[in-house]
This record gives sequence, C-alpha cells and structure tokens, in this order.
Amino acid sequence: MKILKKGSKLNSIFNNKCPRCQEGDFFIDHHPYHLKSMMEMYKTCPSCGLKYEIEPSFFQGAMYVSYGLTVAIAITMFAISLIFDIYFVYTLIALAILLVVLTPLTYRFARLIYINMFVNYQEK
Repeated sequence: MKILKKGSKLNSIFNNKCPRCQEGDFFIDHHPYHLKSMMEMYKTCPSCGLKYEIEPSFFQGAMYVSYGLTVAIAITMFAISLIFDIYFVYTLIALAILLVVLTPLTYRFARLIYINMFVNYQEK
C-alpha cells in the first residue's frame, strides 16, 4: 500500500515511528495495552535525534486531537445504533465500555498525529 510507505504521515502514525526519519520509535513499548509503560516515550528519536517535545507542554495540544478521535468514535457508534435500531441505553453502555477500552490507543494516536502535524519527513 502506497499510503503506508516510508515517507507518509500514516506510516509514522500507525507504525510508532519518528515523523522526521521514520526509523526510530516514538513510544518505548510498542504494545499500547502494557498499562505500566503505555505512556513512556523517548525524549529524542533514537535514530535521528529529533527532540519529540518541541517546546514545553507541547503535547497538551494532543488533547484536542484525542477529543476529536473520541467524538468521531462516539458519532460512529451512534450512527450504527440508529441504523440497527439499538436501544439508546445499550448504546450508551457499549460506548462507555468502548471508549475506556480504546483509551490507550487514542492516547498514542493523538500524540503521533499531533507531532506529525508539525514535523515532516526528511529523507537522508
């Protein structure tokens, strides 16, 4: 798939890679559900040395990306419940469970999407 080839933003986001070189890892542990280490990320890229936290509190902006991802999930869930005529209370319960289960993924994707908004790929 050309979209996920080296040099694309999606490659960096889905493969946990540095947005500049796309070789070094962004998060230390690749598995988002290892809850003790899910938030641990490198301070700089192990491959090219890019400082990930570009400025103090840089990743606070990732909260807005996380909010957008969560809203997109909720709207999709409600649309599915309307299409299949699922009882509203069941939809809310399923949505609450789904959002809790997906929290580690949305956390990681939000940070990776956010840094990819500001840093472009540079071929060596």
